[in-house]
Amino acid sequence: MAVDDTQGTFEKIGSCTVENLKLDSGKVMPDAGQMYAMYGAPEPDGSNVVLVCHAMTGSHHLAGPDVPGLPKGWIEPLVGLGKALDTRRLCVICVNNLCSPYGSVSPLSLNSETGRPLGMAFPVITPRDVARAQKLALESIGIKKIRLVMGGSFGGMIALEHAMSFPEDVENCAVIAAPARLYPQAIAFNEVQRKAILSDPDWKNGDYYPGFGPERGLATARMLAMITYRSEQSFSGRWMRSMTDDNADPHEWGSKFKVESYLDHHGSELVSRFDANCYLYTTRAMDLHDVSSGRGSLDEAFSLLKDRGVMAVGISSDILFPNWQVMEIARLAGKRGAKADYEEIDSDNGHDAFLIDFDQMDEILRFFMKERRI
Repeated sequence: MAVDDTQGTFEKIGSCTVENLKLDSGKVMPDAGQMYAMYGAPEPDGSNVVLVCHAMTGSHHLAGPDVPGLPKGWIEPLVGLGKALDTRRLCVICVNNLCSPYGSVSPLSLNSETGRPLGMAFPVITPRDVARAQKLALESIGIKKIRLVMGGSFGGMIALEHAMSFPEDVENCAVIAAPARLYPQAIAFNEVQRKAILSDPDWKNGDYYPGFGPERGLATARMLAMITYRSEQSFSGRWMRSMTDDNADPHEWGSKFKVESYLDHHGSELVSRFDANCYLYTTRAMDLHDVSSGRGSLDEAFSLLKDRGVMAVGISSDILFPNWQVMEIARLAGKRGAKADYEEIDSDNGHDAFLIDFDQMDEILRFFMKERRI
């Protein structure tokens, strides 16, 4: 399917299947179907291919007109004519993550033996598994070389795994608001989110299809996540202690602070478009993120990026993946011979700044791409 608009973000949406995908767990996924979106045309040698890895609840739809069943393009200001990722000269691709409810293989996929969704029979995966599946998917459509791989948050973890797992084929890597390994506090945030889902009686051990599922649990999980995605400065600057109704009596349970209403809205919004089991699996994949796994020490793992171009982008107010965790990537990569830089988005918007402060993202990307002649 192709969609066009006046901004030059001509989008081709396609699908492909990787057979017998071996996972880090040792399990084998017989048919790893994946969706992808492509903007622009790839050069035969891959010299203009930019692979964008999407965040936890995002999708392969990056920009352009809305596509039914998919979230709104999440980096619209960066993709298109004259933008940082200019589709007149670059081929921008995004492959939908494993475990995503937006078309790639996931707990929603049918079990060939039962005819029902896999649910919790789906295997646990890692960001490295996602990168491996995406690399094989790209090769199946004729793309072997990647000039730049980039991603934010969970997408940044996948992007880093691309660069380390396939150093011969990936020339440059931009990791945005993501660490080299998940630290305990982030794992703790994820566990509380999962507990909210698992404690909902409508979860039914993951076998809630075709019912409405653990809506309350998923909404609560998202509410906690939204707290980690923003910052105290962001909440205080927008609402401080404002109530949704100035005439409401704050001593009555029916009254709400605006921040409470904000969290309610985002909880409900996610329930309307995302699957609870997919949420469980994706947060667990994040927990398992550690580029040193199977590669010796963390320091040794970064030797895989020798002579590669690496840009690590932190956010000044990020409480989920604090800027020092992102700085660690640039420091270790540079120590091991990569051409590494660290840049920082100066913003009160917290972790989500990479999806909000596009003016700074645009400037950082243009600088890195100019330096690396992309």
